[in-house]
Amino acid sequence: MRKHVLAILVAIACINSSLFAQLKINPAAIDIVRDSFGVPHIFAKTDAEVAYGLAWAEAEDDFESMQQVVLPTKGLMGKVLGKQGAAGDYAFALFRCREITEEKWSTLSPEFLQLIAGYVQALNHYAATHPKEVLHKKLFPITVKDYIASSVLALTIFNGADGALQRIFNNAEWEAPELNKKGSNSSAISATKTTTGEAFLLINAHQPNTGPQAFYEAHLCSEEGLNVTGGLLAGGPCILHGVNENLGWAHTVNYCDRMDEYQLEMNPENSLQYKFDGEWINLEVKTVRLKIKGVPVTIKRKVYWSKYGATMKNKQGFFSIRLGANMRIGELDQWYHMDKAKNFTEFYAALSKQELSMFNIMYADKHDTIFYINNALMPIREAGYNWKRTLPGNTSKTLWTNFRGIKELPQYINPSSGFLFNTNHSSFLATGANDNLKPSAFAKQDGWEQYHLNRSVRYLELFPQNDKLSYEKFKQIKFDQQYPSVLQFQYKIDSMFLLSETAFPEYASLIAAFKNWDKRGDANNKGAAIFLLTYEHLKKLLQGQDSRPITTAEAVATFKYVQEYMQTNFGRTDIVLGDLQKLVRGDKEWPLGGLPDQLSPQWTAPYKKGTLKSIGGDGLIMFVRFAKEGLPKIETINMYGASARPGNIHFNDQVEMYLKQQTKTMTLDKATVYKNAERIYHPD
Repeated sequence: MRKHVLAILVAIACINSSLFAQLKINPAAIDIVRDSFGVPHIFAKTDAEVAYGLAWAEAEDDFESMQQVVLPTKGLMGKVLGKQGAAGDYAFALFRCREITEEKWSTLSPEFLQLIAGYVQALNHYAATHPKEVLHKKLFPITVKDYIASSVLALTIFNGADGALQRIFNNAEWEAPELNKKGSNSSAISATKTTTGEAFLLINAHQPNTGPQAFYEAHLCSEEGLNVTGGLLAGGPCILHGVNENLGWAHTVNYCDRMDEYQLEMNPENSLQYKFDGEWINLEVKTVRLKIKGVPVTIKRKVYWSKYGATMKNKQGFFSIRLGANMRIGELDQWYHMDKAKNFTEFYAALSKQELSMFNIMYADKHDTIFYINNALMPIREAGYNWKRTLPGNTSKTLWTNFRGIKELPQYINPSSGFLFNTNHSSFLATGANDNLKPSAFAKQDGWEQYHLNRSVRYLELFPQNDKLSYEKFKQIKFDQQYPSVLQFQYKIDSMFLLSETAFPEYASLIAAFKNWDKRGDANNKGAAIFLLTYEHLKKLLQGQDSRPITTAEAVATFKYVQEYMQTNFGRTDIVLGDLQKLVRGDKEWPLGGLPDQLSPQWTAPYKKGTLKSIGGDGLIMFVRFAKEGLPKIETINMYGASARPGNIHFNDQVEMYLKQQTKTMTLDKATVYKNAERIYHPD
């Protein structure tokens, strides 16, 4: 009887898409194999069935985050998450995520649509059979088009549109990047450069620890050529970065100039007309009805559209935002084909689709090809304008319509130095000095990154450029908690070391401890505790200002702040970093090392009794070795565990290993997975 009820619920959930009518998935044909760490390995005959199993397994572990991704497609983000969530509903309408999905629907490959159909079918099935977990009764069923539209919003926000919205809403001009660099690490090492004769790949994106942007680890294997393991974000239907039988890749966020902001010239006699090439053009206007949790009435807001794109109004006038992320819908389709690539030629062909609008991509394979590209939908812009500032929105000269081809983007393949790396720094500083690309070879208006960071400088301090790299050293570099000899922050924090303790006796002990600090971020380090409080204070004090040294007055005021903070919250000033900074999971907490922009980093938020808890950092770490024969060797560690559900045995079972910088062994071998399985079951 129960199976008949489930079948009826699934049928109801599927009538919203003709794809569902064509795709009849039998959950009994899908195996979810949980290993000893609870990581799901999904096995089935078809890719669509594997996607179904993936959606089911992830829903078991974190259904809440998966739902948050699709809430805007139904205008329910504000209804569930309140005022802050309503901004997501507004952005979904403003950037026309639904409209672009309809317009570009035919660009998606049939095999990908089958994959998504399986994935969405499982989400609807899970929602129907777990109604108490559903965030809002009107959210399900969702359609395949709902799902794709939600991915358009996600990439638009990832590309920096949220920052543009905040600037316009707050009537603010463009400002310098903030002090806190929340970045990622990746590297690819040629087999000729390693002591083992294997190619090495590091996959280490620094993401929030929890929620929709936290990485989820999974292994997907079908009889249609899919066998890949790695990380995906909430709602991801395939692996976003990881490794298959032949190759692997890693992503880091890039900060090249992919987006532009314009101020429109408005008609003084018609408040909804703007000038474009000498003519007055009507803004397109729609009304968005926002439903906000706790607010009994629907809030109406206008959204505007100009030739430049999404448009907002503030006290200074009308401003438009233009970027490629909300012009294409196939980023997940591209990732899916990257998952299935068998060699570099197929992988590069997937990249050449140019549906994925951002991210550095680091690559290695068993054929000893290493590759790196600063990937972007980079607009082809006219010279003569400052494209990093607000642009005139009254001329076709600033209205770009095309993007650079993939061959025009900064990229390397098999440099003679034998290594490539990226830590969100410049792609012109990606390898040995003799192999680095020249910035002059690329258009200035593209805004490619041209800076080092603490992590990039420290990486080069550690990497043996004139010798071969051992696997042990490869891992040690990743887990390093040491700043470089000269700090690389936007503001010249090094000037804090010049303050004389004898001139300011009331802060002498703090100043002396700070000046004697070894620039390490170990949990038992006293200087690191002083630095973290100093860093957080200066970040707030100097946000938006140009790079400059810290003045004596600012340094004294900072030490005063640190001393008062420590005395108030800890009753002493000789605390170590682990007293101040905690790794928190549920009702448990651990002393935690790592500082912002270290190779093993953390970024924090206030916790309790003056402590700070990590809200982002390493997330999922993967070390991969490729030999010419056999499957790649894979080691991983997750900061918390496979499940986001308190009480689950895998909620925090990787914490101790992470703190000890240990890893677990993963495999793509089906027989080994089944042999060592903790649990085998079907989605039901």
